[in-house]
Amino acid sequence: MSLKIASLIRWLYDKRKKDGTMRNLADSLAWKSFDELHKGFTPDPRNVRLGLVSDGFQPFANSQNSYSIWLVILIPYNLPPELCIR
Repeated sequence: MSLKIASLIRWLYDKRKKDGTMRNLADSLAWKSFDELHKGFTPDPRNVRLGLVSDGFQPFANSQNSYSIWLVILIPYNLPPELCIR
């Protein structure tokens, strides 16, 4: 949508150091395995990789009502590390 966001999304391909040291999730064996399995997805640096985290809990444990709440967080891993952790 904007040039600023587009350049940030390309950070993983353009500015990440590739010297064999584990500095980012993209340096992990799981990431490399995904790249090998999905060769049609990985060459385009504009493809967004998302991490999904969810956790459920019951806010009213002492109540007779059985309500549960699920927190869902999506993390875009293409962004620079300082933006991923915000």
